[in-house]
Amino acid sequence: MQYGCIGEHLKHSFSTEIHKALGDYPFELKEIPRDNIDAFMQARAFNAITVTIPYKQAVIPHLYYIHDTAKEIGAVNTVVNKDGKLYGYNTDFGGMVALIERAGISLADKKVLILGTGGTCRTAKAVAKHLGAAAIYTVGRHAGKGDLTYSQAVTHADTDILINTTPCGMFGNAAGMAIDPALFPNLSGVVDVVYNPLRTPLVLAARRCGIPAVCGLYMLVMQAVL
Repeated sequence: MQYGCIGEHLKHSFSTEIHKALGDYPFELKEIPRDNIDAFMQARAFNAITVTIPYKQAVIPHLYYIHDTAKEIGAVNTVVNKDGKLYGYNTDFGGMVALIERAGISLADKKVLILGTGGTCRTAKAVAKHLGAAAIYTVGRHAGKGDLTYSQAVTHADTDILINTTPCGMFGNAAGMAIDPALFPNLSGVVDVVYNPLRTPLVLAARRCGIPAVCGLYMLVMQAVL
């Protein structure tokens, strides 16, 4: 494997098409069972990879170097093999900033709820802080996983921005959404990092309420460019 994307389930991925458009290099999708991720990283049989759910934290112990942004976030989505040493970066950060700015959604002085507690949640939290959010809460399915559970989150009716970092609404799991945006009358923006389908149930529900909402395709493209 020279270049590619690793994850547990990749049938929904557009990464091969995007990288083919960006440059003249082979790019493949490699699904890796959770029990095999350590062996794959130890073998280092690649030039460079992008990393997606659920391995953005699992790859970190195998890295020789971690870029400051990735270190601060605690998640890595790009690994480069330099003479047998693995260097980790987080290009999701720049991709998410580009997505939010392109959508014209302002986080400055806003209350932000981030749905999910995985590696992309960490990126979203760093992005919200970078863009000047006044308050940031993470939402998990179980007590202790995030700042709030979903039942607690719905009591925060003054929330301004929702950012979904869960797989809810993704191809293969497209029927649902993590939370109903109609429960938050003050919403001024919804960002869903899911990009397949382009209009997730969350995005569609937000738009029906007249709330600006965007999927994660532009983020995917921009993190690939970076």
